[in-house]
Amino acid sequence: MRGRPSIYDNSEALTKAQQVFWKKGYTATSLPDILQAIGIGAGSFYNAFKGGKKELFSKAIQQRREAFAAFKATLKQAAVPVDLIKDFFRSIAAADQHTHMQGCIIVNTVVEMANLDPELEAEAVTILKEVEAMFTATIADAQKKGMIKNQTDPAILGRYLITLWNGINVTRRMYPDNTILAKQIDMQLEILN
Repeated sequence: MRGRPSIYDNSEALTKAQQVFWKKGYTATSLPDILQAIGIGAGSFYNAFKGGKKELFSKAIQQRREAFAAFKATLKQAAVPVDLIKDFFRSIAAADQHTHMQGCIIVNTVVEMANLDPELEAEAVTILKEVEAMFTATIADAQKKGMIKNQTDPAILGRYLITLWNGINVTRRMYPDNTILAKQIDMQLEILN
């Protein structure tokens, strides 16, 4: 007789948990919050996630890493990858107010985990550095092909874009206004002309 199916690899459960963590943060998210979100009992939870809340959180933020990997694959297929990066940033301004107030779970994690949990902070930093490397490689290729006039070191421009990402995810909480954000983002993206 088979027992209940494990949720260990269940991306839907991870997505639901991720939404709770994204809304409340790691520290403020309680076990009852998690259990209610993913619809299981404590016994099943600890059977699936031996490392408890920390393991679940780690897996939830790794889902964001997968989303960035999918974006990277799309970049490789794009005729003008830099335009896709610009559109990625511009799409931030088009989000609804709820999304603005959430910011980015990875950026939020770096800030929240500083001096709280070095392992989780390091996981989030690694994801951001991978995104930075993706930006850097895309910019270097665009410079070689003459698609960007700015010949600043691609590593500096890649770091500039990750700084923009980090900053805009705080700024959008300060100014959850699509018009303000669109103007701010467009001004920042002029560096990629």
